[in-house]
Amino acid sequence: MLEKIVKWARVKSPWILHFNTGACNACDIEIVATLTPKFDLERFGAQLKGTPRHADIILCSGPVTRQIKDRLKRIYEQTPEPKYIVAVGSCACSGGVFDGCYSVMGGIDTTIPVDAYIPGCPVRPEAIIDGMVKLLERIEREEEADAVAEAAVEGGVGNE
Repeated sequence: MLEKIVKWARVKSPWILHFNTGACNACDIEIVATLTPKFDLERFGAQLKGTPRHADIILCSGPVTRQIKDRLKRIYEQTPEPKYIVAVGSCACSGGVFDGCYSVMGGIDTTIPVDAYIPGCPVRPEAIIDGMVKLLERIEREEEADAVAEAAVEGGVGNE
């Protein structure tokens, strides 16, 4: 029963960590705008957290640079499972306008696995909300699939 409550809370109240890997701050401004009353990402239960140890979702903006690569990996490792990574903006998705620079290694997926991509330069708050809703729907489907699999194992289905 406790596991069901935890799974429900994970979908209905995701905690978000915003991490800038070296962006120009345009996407950061849009991410913060999604939390304002005008766009209100919090209506989906999302709450911004300041530490990876409390986060479920990491919103990354900007390309991965040589300087930030190890820090990004450390933040990723400090985030408890299950964790989801969202690349926000063209720079986070592919390196964007910074791709090809001497210190830029590419998008977020060159360093850590990414679960959702939200392209744009800069990304509109509506696109961020749409991407987050789609990610939450995917998480909910995964949770339901896990529940069905657990019920099948407990019920003896497939155990012969």
